[in-house]
Amino acid sequence: MKDAVPIEMPAMSAYSVPADAPEADGTFAWESTTIVIVEITAGGATGTGWTYGPASIVSLLAEQLVPVVTGLDALDIPAAHTAMTKAVRNTGRPGAASSAVSAIDIALWDLKARLLEIPLVRLLGAARDEVPVYGSGGFTTYHDTHLAAQLNGWVHGQRIPRVKIKVGEAWGRAAARDVLRVRTARDVIGSQAELYVDASGGYTRKQAIRVGRVLAEHGVGWFEEPVPSDDLRGLALVRDALVCDVAAGAYGYDLPYFARMVPSVDCLQLDATRCGGLTEWLRAAALAQAHGIEVSARCAPHAHAAVAACVPNLRHIEWLHDHVRIESMFFDGALDPTGGVVRPDGGVGHGLELRRTEEVEEYRVA
Repeated sequence: MKDAVPIEMPAMSAYSVPADAPEADGTFAWESTTIVIVEITAGGATGTGWTYGPASIVSLLAEQLVPVVTGLDALDIPAAHTAMTKAVRNTGRPGAASSAVSAIDIALWDLKARLLEIPLVRLLGAARDEVPVYGSGGFTTYHDTHLAAQLNGWVHGQRIPRVKIKVGEAWGRAAARDVLRVRTARDVIGSQAELYVDASGGYTRKQAIRVGRVLAEHGVGWFEEPVPSDDLRGLALVRDALVCDVAAGAYGYDLPYFARMVPSVDCLQLDATRCGGLTEWLRAAALAQAHGIEVSARCAPHAHAAVAACVPNLRHIEWLHDHVRIESMFFDGALDPTGGVVRPDGGVGHGLELRRTEEVEEYRVA
């Protein structure tokens, strides 16, 4: 057996990046996005992982997870993952603790591929060469001109044939404007591109059904979180009443959460930067496949590109405006979605290298 490759003490940092315009969805508004980055070295190679969340995740990493993984074999990722989930038992696995676990797990997979000097997609084992993406943004704070420019850029500029906008504004109290914005989006992208909406849990059950039937007239084929994601019965009721696909799962932090949600959705959303990294993402994708449904990678597109290529029941990954902007700013090796797909086969590991520039450092908060 090959000698162990002990993990050295990981390094952590956090950066808060202001939005390029005011942003909001149906139930929340924000002015900046914080990325927490973990770098793990072993055997002369360094792997990088990240999550999106509060800068306080850095303290959680330092206090509860770094001591647990330091010294473990970098090649034995399941052992490290198990050790981390045990370490946060009393903290509570869902939430910030799971995000912290995710960042380390992603870094470990990148590190292992770099130690073996192969692309991460080859380490995991590819099921496809190309991964479909959909443009995601269309925030409720955008005026029509801004919305049109963003959609035009994706569909007519980069030739991404599927896009998503936010609806459910003000917890569902602006449904008429939601419909008008969907109509505007359809006019901009034309009749051939796929149109998705995300209500962020802003509607009530029957309201979601009423709005969903109107949106179907404009060819909306994907209705994300029409009701709060914890309302599993409501998700199932909306799914069964509408012709479009109902999707949810963005706030899943562990495998039992996804097991509860699978019977209620048409497509299960999985976020590797929240659910426990690539390790748990693959387990959740297998769970979905066992129940005959597809999965979609939510947010953090560059963290998902390789793992998304490795499951047969993938639908697509979310090319989210905020995270694309940050990942392109912070990493060399960002992917090109032109044509509506990305190909995660460049370089070793996940192919990204953290930049050490003043432009990056000016956003550092931890």
